[in-house]
Amino acid sequence: MKPSLLRLSLPWLLLAAIGALAATIRYGLIEPAAVGHLCESAVTAPAWCQWRQMLVLGFLSYGYGWAALAFAALALAWKHPASAWRAAAGGLLALQLYCYEAGAFALLVGCLRLIRLQSGPAPADQHRQGQRQVQAQP
Repeated sequence: MKPSLLRLSLPWLLLAAIGALAATIRYGLIEPAAVGHLCESAVTAPAWCQWRQMLVLGFLSYGYGWAALAFAALALAWKHPASAWRAAAGGLLALQLYCYEAGAFALLVGCLRLIRLQSGPAPADQHRQGQRQVQAQP
C-alpha cells in the first residue's frame, strides 16, 4: 500500500516552517542593531532579551552545529523517518543560525535519508524471494 500524499509531504512542510522560523529568529531578533541596542541596557531591557542572549550564546559556542552533527549521526545509525527529519531540521536551524558547515552537512544527510526512507525498499530488495536465496534465472 502506498503512503498518502499528506503523509509524504508533511515532513517537508514542517521543514519549511522550521526554516521560516529560523529565518525570522535570525533576521528579526538577532541581526537588527536596534534590538541589540535595546538589549544592551540592563535597566530598560525587556525580559525576552535573556532568550535572545541564550540564542546568541548558542551559535557563539557552536552548539547548534554540534547538535546538528549529533542528529546527523543518529539519522545515519537509526533508519527511521523521525531521526532523518530531526537531522534535517537541526541542520536547517544551524544553517540559519551561523553554524553553516555542520548545518549544511546535517541538512544534506537528513534530507537524503528522509527521501530514501520515504521511497520504500531498494530495487534489489523488491525481487528477493527470501534471505540468502539465489534465483536460478532472472
